[in-house]
Amino acid sequence: MLGIDHPIVLGPFGGLSSVELTAAVSELGGLGSFGLYGFDAGRIAEAAAAIRAATGRPFNLNVWLPVEADAAADAPLAPDGFTSAVDAVRPYFEEVGVPVPSAPPAAYLPSFEEQWTAVLEARPAVASFVFGVPSADVVEQARARGIRLVGTATSVDEAVALEASGVDAIVATGLEAGGHRVSFLRPAEQSLIGSISLIPQVVDAVSVPVIAAGGIADRRGVAAALALGASGVQVGTAFLRARQSATNDAHRAAIAGTAAHETVLTRAMSGRLARGARNRVVREIEASGAIAPFPVQNWLTGKFRAEAVRQGRGELQSLWMGQSAPLAVHEDVRDVFAELVAGLSG
Repeated sequence: MLGIDHPIVLGPFGGLSSVELTAAVSELGGLGSFGLYGFDAGRIAEAAAAIRAATGRPFNLNVWLPVEADAAADAPLAPDGFTSAVDAVRPYFEEVGVPVPSAPPAAYLPSFEEQWTAVLEARPAVASFVFGVPSADVVEQARARGIRLVGTATSVDEAVALEASGVDAIVATGLEAGGHRVSFLRPAEQSLIGSISLIPQVVDAVSVPVIAAGGIADRRGVAAALALGASGVQVGTAFLRARQSATNDAHRAAIAGTAAHETVLTRAMSGRLARGARNRVVREIEASGAIAPFPVQNWLTGKFRAEAVRQGRGELQSLWMGQSAPLAVHEDVRDVFAELVAGLSG
């Protein structure tokens, strides 16, 4: 259905996607994915053009749908609330030596409408969504351009809602997965279902293909997902370890080191629940109890995190990774992909 050789999908990393890794997975016969979080129309066009120049195979562009339960990009904190949010993380700006930012003059994020228009113009083979259900207009617009749609569910109810919207396939993502929990019908803390329970329940509840995600990092995870009824797998952390990814040395070292043995679900870094290493900045922000809502917290911490990346300071970064990070042992995308393909035969 997606025009690929192997049912292996690269996780779409918002803020950590690279053209090189996306194109490499597609060239190997899987579905390369590129996360568009924070991208305006111009950057989306550039990214799509770069991917298309690097591969003639199908690829996926991923967008976040707006969620009313979280602070929206057009509803920032009041001035006093923003000041308090800044004060809570001020020590980290001082530690890396960058000035504390003022509130952005416009929105924290590009609108979904701007992003979606750019995706339609880019015409990827696949467009995927997190944090919600695409509208009827979005589905119709994609259909008119031959774009396949993939939704993401953290519960059976979410999967049923996605199928009713008309998506072509559903990613069922268990609580083991790294990065953000993309729940949308109930709070993320109330939608923590493990992959081994979630996948077969979603398979039984919907008629479209199900792509398993969460805790899959080697051939054993692939074989288990298929045994549970999934039609394919989506893998994130194992690919983040590869040198073709956009992760930095400190992040790769964390995946390969002892930090991978203690991941945690936290709102500390972005204001939304996400799984990553429990490094110093996560521990300290959680202990303070001062966490601004999304997207303010993500925007603020992003300012000092960017400098921490340049300085190679992993203790001040968002080190997203899943619970199977210790199984992510390969450092080249070709080796990661070959390991996963080995699980397709059982």
